[in-house]
Amino acid sequence: MSALNEAIALSFTTRVDEPPARSPLRALGRRQLSGVEVLAQSVATTAPAASMVALPVIMLTHGRLLSGMITIMVATVSVTLIAFCVSQFTRRMAASGGLHSFVFRGLGTRAALTTGIAMLVKYVGSAVMTLYHGGQAAVLLLGFAGIGLDSAAAVIAVYAGIALLILGALVRGVRFAALVILAVEVCSLLFIVGLMVFGGSGSQQAQLVPPTSTHGLLLTALTAVFALAGFESAAYFGPEARRPLVTVTRTVLATPVICGSLFIFAGWAAWTGRSDTLVNAYLHGTATGVSSTVVIILNIGLACSWLASSMASSNAASRLVYSFGVERLLPRRFSSVHRTFRTPYFALVAVVVVILSISGTFAVLGQGSIFEDLKLTVRAAVIVAYVLVAVASVVFLVGIGEHTPLVLVAASCGSGAGAAVLGYLVYVNVVDAHIGAPIAVLAVLFSGIAWRFCLHRRRPECLAHIGAFDSAETEDVLPGAGVFSSDAAGNIVLVGESSAGSR
Repeated sequence: MSALNEAIALSFTTRVDEPPARSPLRALGRRQLSGVEVLAQSVATTAPAASMVALPVIMLTHGRLLSGMITIMVATVSVTLIAFCVSQFTRRMAASGGLHSFVFRGLGTRAALTTGIAMLVKYVGSAVMTLYHGGQAAVLLLGFAGIGLDSAAAVIAVYAGIALLILGALVRGVRFAALVILAVEVCSLLFIVGLMVFGGSGSQQAQLVPPTSTHGLLLTALTAVFALAGFESAAYFGPEARRPLVTVTRTVLATPVICGSLFIFAGWAAWTGRSDTLVNAYLHGTATGVSSTVVIILNIGLACSWLASSMASSNAASRLVYSFGVERLLPRRFSSVHRTFRTPYFALVAVVVVILSISGTFAVLGQGSIFEDLKLTVRAAVIVAYVLVAVASVVFLVGIGEHTPLVLVAASCGSGAGAAVLGYLVYVNVVDAHIGAPIAVLAVLFSGIAWRFCLHRRRPECLAHIGAFDSAETEDVLPGAGVFSSDAAGNIVLVGESSAGSR
């Protein structure tokens, strides 16, 4: 008799006296998202259409064409190696805490808390910047339509309206949000790529503005890495994916390749002059003779890309905050889920309110040096998280006896490149007497130690709940085929197969 037949026969005689096993993340609504919807979330977080404009502008402004192309290629390879390290976790577990939960499995509590803070800084900061730029594009488009916004209250009203639309789409449901994100980003990409392909070389010559920094190569590297950052957001939706271990892994590996290819194409367009029309339209509007139609459509495309990224970043941040609530790192209120739509509405509202407050302040008061410090902080935070997860992947695989030389090479190269860029970033800012970025890097690095110290002093029981991931429920396992037991946090989880299921 086969093992399956034995398990089926045993299921009719097995009485389950213990309480049923329940995933700590079941409230989100498991097994909803298709592969395309998970990919839409991951790609949109990177804002590929907007990044395809930003990279040529930086390359042309600083005269870094060949070195810029090489930098984009190296960044693509490095981030892909980091994605390979992340995939070692996604093929084995699904967690709404994403990298935070993965790093816990490899490096423990302090590194996990540091990663959680770093990724929260990344997603909230990215959403702030993209909402700000998307709102500015919307204001410009209203100006083209003859609707002038002469007061701060009117500008705030525009930003509040956009934020409410984003919040409504996200609370409405994860599938609805994913489809909206996908539609918006695809339209943006089609226009940007089309303008570069059919704009023609020589029809315009880029009219550049003076560079604001002498470190053009560093800015290109940071922009390229940050443009590729976001592939990991797919991991935060693992519990909600239909085939999480397969779908999320494929998405994590595919996103850097897809976006990296688009950015290399954008670099080639800058090199050959095919992006000159687009750069002029972005920097100067119609002042250089670019058609007003092109300028309007470009701003529509950029606004859509930025706002889709803001929506995707807010979505990922809400899952991370929700995970903190489940793990009791934050008040349990943050783990509240809408009964109908199965979305973490309380975390979403909190995240969107913070993002709107900061971006609205920038819209009224202007960017200034604080906005530049925010850029550097967000970029440094994501590099810190990537280095930690790469190292954690090696330690994790060694611990379970599944270590391979390929993972060691990928982790070494990926984390080494990240550490080099981070070190160079700190060095340049120290030399230039800009202390904002070094302080931010130190704050992120020591945040996990400080947070764990506070938890250990005030609520030590919370430390047992860190690293929650989607686990098998009683209904997922054929009766009699699995053995359930309590874990360190007191949850009933699947710990192995029964004698019938193991034969």
